[in-house]
Amino acid sequence: MDKKAKKILMNTFWTSAGWRGTPGAFAGEAFDYAKSQGLMFDPVTITHDEIVMRLHELHQAITRERVAAAFLHSLSTKKVHLRSALSSWALTSRLPMHTYEERSAVRPSYSSCGDCNVHGLMSDRDYNHEDLNVLNFERVKWGGIRLNWLLYCWLDLELFSKEEPCESTAGDAAILSGMLEAIRDCADHDSARMLEKRWKDVVPSSKNERDVLMEIWGYAGLLVPGDTPRKRRGGSPDYNAMAEWQGEDRYSREAVEFYFGGYL
Repeated sequence: MDKKAKKILMNTFWTSAGWRGTPGAFAGEAFDYAKSQGLMFDPVTITHDEIVMRLHELHQAITRERVAAAFLHSLSTKKVHLRSALSSWALTSRLPMHTYEERSAVRPSYSSCGDCNVHGLMSDRDYNHEDLNVLNFERVKWGGIRLNWLLYCWLDLELFSKEEPCESTAGDAAILSGMLEAIRDCADHDSARMLEKRWKDVVPSSKNERDVLMEIWGYAGLLVPGDTPRKRRGGSPDYNAMAEWQGEDRYSREAVEFYFGGYL
């Protein structure tokens, strides 16, 4: 990733005090440079149906082995922009070819599109003059925030498809093993926040990055709330996929084997 372009992207949205105010129009020499390096973009107008078609094309080239290797590679290198390809791939890998109005959601939770709704994807019929820059900023800064947005999954996998294949190391596998051990060590009533604190000594990361790591695992089906009654009421407002997870849910052995079986 070009360092100068990354700095331009970061400075567009972030200051030492946190989020910058309205960034204004995306134009000028700095923007043009970041755009030339594939880190910033002109506003995009695209339909739901076009995104679904492109996602199917991307899945012909991006395998689960590739996203798993990139995720592992990110653990020791802190290349957080490589992480959410795992959840973007998982959320869209079983999405059928469909149109927005083909099947309406009976009880929309995420989208009025029935297929997107069933797969937990937030989607709209049309995207007009959408800003992809803030989505990529969140991807590069923390590993992504709006992880289950159809628009984000598309952008994420488009950018991931341009990355060179990654190789993980024994150190990455050791971090993964430590993450799984930390989950097994959770008390039954522990919340996602308690798991985040356990991961602090395992994964080189910030609190916000660990929050995103858990959300990625939640959306990828690695950490899934069980059917047993919740010991904590109301869930956690800090999370979406992980809001209802508790320690006794542990992790899905099937999903861990599916993505990371060759590394354990």
